[in-house]
Amino acid sequence: MVGTMDAILLQILNGLDKGSAYALIALGLTLIFGTLGVVNFAHGALFMIGAFCAVTLQRLLSLSFETVDPTKTDFLGNPAKIKTPYIESWLGPETGAAIIDWSVPLAILFSIPIMLFVGYVMERGLIKHFYKRPHADQILVTFGLAIVLQELVKHYYGANPIPTGAPDAFKGSFDFGVVLGFDPNLIIYPYWRMVYFAFAAVIIGAVFAFLQFTTFGMVVRAGMADRETVGLLGINIDKRFTIMFGIAAAVAGLAGVMYAPINSPNYHMGMDFLVLSFVVVVVGGMGSLPGAVLAGFMLGILESFASMNWIKDILPGIDQIIIYLVAIIILLARPRGLMGRKGVMED
Repeated sequence: MVGTMDAILLQILNGLDKGSAYALIALGLTLIFGTLGVVNFAHGALFMIGAFCAVTLQRLLSLSFETVDPTKTDFLGNPAKIKTPYIESWLGPETGAAIIDWSVPLAILFSIPIMLFVGYVMERGLIKHFYKRPHADQILVTFGLAIVLQELVKHYYGANPIPTGAPDAFKGSFDFGVVLGFDPNLIIYPYWRMVYFAFAAVIIGAVFAFLQFTTFGMVVRAGMADRETVGLLGINIDKRFTIMFGIAAAVAGLAGVMYAPINSPNYHMGMDFLVLSFVVVVVGGMGSLPGAVLAGFMLGILESFASMNWIKDILPGIDQIIIYLVAIIILLARPRGLMGRKGVMED
């Protein structure tokens, strides 16, 4: 019995970080759909751009210059060339090395203005022209945009995944099993994944608090429910929705930044996550924020269970399709999704 118990706990933990990423991306998708009525297929690309913000900052911080040290020689007997990152020569070796080590968390600050800017340009430059158009047009144009962004990243960063390490302080794993009274090394969980889950919880909490407790958020929620009435009150809802698009872009970008140490950034990671996050949105109920978060974690954990070896032995390939199977079952039973409202996407 202990064997199955620890396996179950381990899979739940494993599902949390993927679930966190799904929940964060689905939250942004839902915000954009709820406020602007736009199905944004370029949202996964924003997640990817976030991950590459982490890569870029790490590269910028690691830029170095060469000096020749005549006291040391390399293996050919020539004077040794020593590379020193610029940041270490400016701030001293210890501070410089610490900043390079912490480049992924620092990339949060680096990526927020970039993501807000990308979101703003995307919304003003392209997406605002498609508000009143059919969903099929929106999907086509945002999907096209996603492919353009993906190819740009591939061009500048190459096609191979780029390993981006977590800070040394978070390398290694925490032994949950011992805390819960199991044998050592049965349920171990990497520290960075715990950080990611906590980070996701904070961001999700912040978005909900912002919508719930600020006047701005209240107007946005009212606009989500009934856009015309809010417009008649003389409130400039478009401007607020543009800001919401920027916020949704920033949420996706931050999800990508922090995911970089878990899954080495590559140019197609956006698409991989987008399709599943879109399923998450539909299962949670189009336009329902709590539904998106709930379904994100649920499907992340489910996917984790389906990738267990003994389950794959019984049903080969189940880990690839389990999310879609469950989505079909849920939507047959509840066509509006788990927490969907009436009249969303039903006209």
